[in-house]
Amino acid sequence: MRYPVMIEAGDENTAWSVVVPDLAGCFSAGDTLDEAMSAVEEAAAAWIDAALDRGREIPRPSSAQSAMEKGDFSGWIVSYVNVDPALLDDTIERVNITLPKRVLMRLDAKARESGQSRSGYIAHMAIG
Repeated sequence: MRYPVMIEAGDENTAWSVVVPDLAGCFSAGDTLDEAMSAVEEAAAAWIDAALDRGREIPRPSSAQSAMEKGDFSGWIVSYVNVDPALLDDTIERVNITLPKRVLMRLDAKARESGQSRSGYIAHMAIG
């Protein structure tokens, strides 16, 4: 997915600022434009991951023109950030893992204590 971003140029005294208007509150900064753009990719991915964990809907990317109208971005540079669509994929996938038997027994006991299945317990720990 390709989200428009608004960039406010930095200088020797201020950082470059990057805002993703479609993802409310998602922004980053960097001493250079390259740093700021790299950071905004991470920020957008983290924003989407957190929203999914909370059961929130992920906004579709808007046009650059629409994104510009979501704030006071007069004089800002417009660019785009790519977000891997796999971040939005909650398809259940069966996996095979290898664990020592003693670890598996502890895992199963913890899952039972929490009232979850093994898979549910592992997912809960990962999202946690």
